[in-house]
Amino acid sequence: VVTRDYVEELLKEMWQYARENEQLLQELRSQIEETEQKISVKQSERDRLLEYQNVGSKIQIKKIENLEKEIQEVKEELNRTKEHYSNALKSLKEEHARLVEKHAQSSHEQALENAVRYLDKFSCREIEENEWLKEEVKMCQKEVNDLKASVQLLEEENVGLVTKLIEGRLQNLRV
Repeated sequence: VVTRDYVEELLKEMWQYARENEQLLQELRSQIEETEQKISVKQSERDRLLEYQNVGSKIQIKKIENLEKEIQEVKEELNRTKEHYSNALKSLKEEHARLVEKHAQSSHEQALENAVRYLDKFSCREIEENEWLKEEVKMCQKEVNDLKASVQLLEEENVGLVTKLIEGRLQNLRV
């Protein structure tokens, strides 16, 4: 029997699960913002160094190249992090959907069992008779199929005999 308390408890669990997912998304967003801030800081530093490079400093050229590499690495790390968290979110959603489906199926089965358990004797007898009649119908259909096959064989045999008889009469007429 599915009680109100049971449903409320499940709803609380699902709400908690959704809340945890939202918190995880918030953390991911804050990490993404931090990374984007790092990127903007590195970008501004890169721009400043590029301006200095135009003046002609060879030492600063190396620093700029290193910073560009760092920016590229940070971008790649951001992309990997985004992909990782996207995959994690996708798997969480799939797991959540699977759990909801499993719960719905178990609730359906439990409701069916409860419905059958509380049927009166007359309804139970009708269900049993219905099952018996289904079995009888299957047996009768099998017999009908067997009889159809027998009739077809007999018809083919009769056609063969009539053909032989006609051929015999044709030969008698020729003689």
